[in-house]
Amino acid sequence: MIAKLTGKIDELGIDFLVIDVGGVGYLVQASARTLSAIGSIGEITSIYTQMQVSENDMRLIGFASKEERDWYVLLTSVQGVGGKVGLAILSALEPAELQSAIASGDSASVTRANGVGPKLASRIVNELQDKVGGLATSDGKGITSSSASGNHSGDAVGALTSLGFKPAEASRAVSSAYDELGSDATLDALIRRALKLAGK
Repeated sequence: MIAKLTGKIDELGIDFLVIDVGGVGYLVQASARTLSAIGSIGEITSIYTQMQVSENDMRLIGFASKEERDWYVLLTSVQGVGGKVGLAILSALEPAELQSAIASGDSASVTRANGVGPKLASRIVNELQDKVGGLATSDGKGITSSSASGNHSGDAVGALTSLGFKPAEASRAVSSAYDELGSDATLDALIRRALKLAGK
């Protein structure tokens, strides 16, 4: 499998680029967000890729980061979410926004993507809510709100999940506890408060 390409951008389209790697031009489909982030024609760039193979087709999908690629794989694991819809979602929502929407059960945010109606958005949120805890956001932490990005937040979420809480549930409790206690809170205090807020 081709996991990453580094080369010169030969062509940029609405939903694809051609990258020249050692004289071979690779056609790579990508989200609008990725295409705006990787550079301009003639520049050297690196792009993470996922190979998509079907009975009569084989294509490369490109991403500006490993995080975006991980989200694409997760999104396309949901019934009804094909490659096109997966890229549409990643064009409309940054990984951190998508993670936050799923963790909080906010399916309305997912409908911002072209081709995603309320029913499909609800299915995406429901199916992925218990899975997104393992995905890191760009700051290297698992599900936490932007306000809960202190030193102990990730450890606190891990502690709660080890006690049987679902990742999304643990994240919400830690986020609320962090908002109440502030950045100076110790790990112990954060866990204790999050447990109370979670109802255990």
